[in-house]
Amino acid sequence: MSNLMVQLCEAPSGQAEVMQGNIAFAVGCVRGGIHAADGYPGTPSSEVIDRGLAQVQDRIKVGWSVNEAVAAAVGHGHTLAGRDCVVTMKIPGLYQAGDIFTSGALFVQERGALIYYIASDFTPSSTQHTLDPRYLFKSCFTPVIEPRNHQELHESAALAAEISRAYRTQVVIMPNGNLCHSEGLVRLMPIQKREPIKMPPDMKSFNVLPAIARKNYDQVLTQRLPALVEMVENSPLNLWENGNSKIGVITYGIGDMYVREVKLLLGAEFNLLSLGFTNPLPLKLIRQFCESIDGPIFVIEDGYRYLQETIENLGFEVKGKDPFSPLTEWTPALVAEALGVAKKVKGDRMSPARPQPLPRPPVICAGCPYRLFTQEVALLKKKKMIDVVFGDIGCNTLLYFMNALDTGLAMGASEGERLGYVLSRPEQAGRCISVIGDGTECHSGMDATRNTAYRNIPGVKVILDNAWTGMTGGQPSPTSPRNLAGEPIRFNLAEALAAQGTKAVAVGAYDKMGLRQALKTALAEAAQGVFTTLVVTDGSCVQKVTPSTQRVYVEPDECKHCNACLICPALELDESGVPVVNHLCTGCGGATPACVQMCPTHVLKAVDIRDLNLPAPPILPDPPDVITLPPLDSAGYPGRLALAIRGVGGQGNLFFGSVLSQLAFLAGYGEKNIIKGETHGMAQMGGPVISTFACGKAISPVFLPGTADCLIAMEQSEVLRPGFLELLKPDGLVLLAKTCILPAGIDDSQYPSQELIEHSLEGYHVIAVDVLDKALALGDRSGRVANVVMMGILSLIPPFNAFPAELWLQALKRANSRQSVWKVNYAAFTVGRQYAHDLGADLESAKVSAKHVL
Repeated sequence: MSNLMVQLCEAPSGQAEVMQGNIAFAVGCVRGGIHAADGYPGTPSSEVIDRGLAQVQDRIKVGWSVNEAVAAAVGHGHTLAGRDCVVTMKIPGLYQAGDIFTSGALFVQERGALIYYIASDFTPSSTQHTLDPRYLFKSCFTPVIEPRNHQELHESAALAAEISRAYRTQVVIMPNGNLCHSEGLVRLMPIQKREPIKMPPDMKSFNVLPAIARKNYDQVLTQRLPALVEMVENSPLNLWENGNSKIGVITYGIGDMYVREVKLLLGAEFNLLSLGFTNPLPLKLIRQFCESIDGPIFVIEDGYRYLQETIENLGFEVKGKDPFSPLTEWTPALVAEALGVAKKVKGDRMSPARPQPLPRPPVICAGCPYRLFTQEVALLKKKKMIDVVFGDIGCNTLLYFMNALDTGLAMGASEGERLGYVLSRPEQAGRCISVIGDGTECHSGMDATRNTAYRNIPGVKVILDNAWTGMTGGQPSPTSPRNLAGEPIRFNLAEALAAQGTKAVAVGAYDKMGLRQALKTALAEAAQGVFTTLVVTDGSCVQKVTPSTQRVYVEPDECKHCNACLICPALELDESGVPVVNHLCTGCGGATPACVQMCPTHVLKAVDIRDLNLPAPPILPDPPDVITLPPLDSAGYPGRLALAIRGVGGQGNLFFGSVLSQLAFLAGYGEKNIIKGETHGMAQMGGPVISTFACGKAISPVFLPGTADCLIAMEQSEVLRPGFLELLKPDGLVLLAKTCILPAGIDDSQYPSQELIEHSLEGYHVIAVDVLDKALALGDRSGRVANVVMMGILSLIPPFNAFPAELWLQALKRANSRQSVWKVNYAAFTVGRQYAHDLGADLESAKVSAKHVL
């Protein structure tokens, strides 16, 4: 990404690129002359800094702060130096930074621009609530830009900086999470340079003393707000498009994409008013539009009913959400249904009643340093030695699904909850614990630690220290070896905890007996009036450590078949009931494996995979250094291509979609449109995930039913997810991977049988393929290139076979050109194409019964 970011920041303006929304924004920050960026990781905003601006630190001052409030204050400080700054976060982070945000909203002095990038997640995919912050923005008189597509998102930072400087106000950019994480076509904006504001030597006016605050408030209401209203009323970002219909539609943000998709693919006719700003709203323009409509007026908006209520207060009757509707995210299908243009699709009328898909709660990773702690807490709960575990936000939240955590409230809230509980029930001090991650302890949890010491309340607080902000992708935290700039970190968590006045005890994450004894001791002492902070340490996030060659092995005749070791998704039973590792095993980062410590007879041993005398991996062919593309016949390419992929987090859906985006770009669809959608967040932890890709006649990353040429299920039971088969065209194809991934806590008997899956797919054109087996045969012990094997198969299936193999290979290389990755990807793609050739007639048949190919 680093070289790509440099290229995107330097490329000529107008050059077309396919970019993720967050990356488009990050590139726009650099090209738009923004001086600095700060923030705290929060899905779906994290990539702006993590994968974007962190790669070009020679061009922009960027860093992670310990929480959103601090990041907001850092941003405010940049503006007092006359510089422009972007502060990134998700919606809950806004409320964490609420004091800074609300107080800073009313300064009226000239200064650098302050831009808040606040990504929404109204589904929610990885957020604890769906509260709509637009009412807060309105009360703070803060202008809000809600980009409608990737191009507007790319250009939004520069626009916000101009508004912030001109009107002396902070500005919010609030993109929908689907826009942040989808990829779309962007034409690079011109490179700009903005000189710093010359600040006065006296900073006394930047104070919130009551007299100053009153004066600033009056000036905001009498001068700034009227000017902002005039600006939004006349903004070219407001789009009024007349249609051959009496129907009116008013929308903003990503709702614009959904509405246009319905118009494009279903031929819906309506008059459209699409707003560029949601605060202040252009009320005069809205009134004019409503008065021009003879028929019903529909309001399409995410979140709550902010725009709808505003229009109703103007005296107009509109159709949107009922007063008690729980709808927070529209889709093209819901828009079509509301407008009365929805069409019946294949899955609606012919499929037998499909079985319910497996529940796939997100899980901690194989080899996670939290696993042994989880086992010990679950055991103490089972033995009635712990009654309640107060949980927090982060990877520790996933302990909920393993019976090792009960409550969850907000970042840093676990210890405050425990304290309040114990204040009301003092006898519970030694029968409950609070749990928090190291990143969240540094974010806001340490305030509660200090509060417990200050209040002199006994108990046990556990900090799970994996040295990174794991849930959002492994960003550095104060407990990491180095910060974002690569500088060594001086902060010491254990010393900081001890300095609060607690009894700080460190115990190894991979020390089962040590964990057991430490928990029992701390609980016993809590009953006697002691407050202990137990730091589970020496276990870095397995996503951040060097891959280990350590695995586990047991002699079949020595195994007692007790299954006590089966605590990790990387260990499963073979046909004879003996535990064996699978492709998920990480070797616990080289520490004594958790499963080995669970074996009561000590016959499960840690071994080096190199000592198992396994067959040597095949010698992979050398990939070409240069791929010569043949002349392209773009006139023969389909007008629209659409594909949706379902799988389980970690199977490579995101990479699959990126390759398809590059393929479409190379094929010339950059002159039309390219769009790719993703589900992120907890999907990376083993939950269900869906990705979409479309090019040509396409606008939305969320599909209408009946519009996909092909559906791919990388895990076979995932094909049963509601609404997935309904996406397929009547003549479309289902590619089904013969891969079975059992969720945590689910045994074979609960997994849908082959017969049940076959029955559910009757009448569909289905081809089942064992891509995981092909990937493992290539020596890929993780099985991760199974997705590339599937790409090879797809490349020979109509209509995707319209593109020559060279084009596919070039797209694959562009998606990840690192030589070691390119070599195995080239081999996997080649194997996939050969596999497709071997399938022969099945690929060409007009209809293949599921029963025949499964």
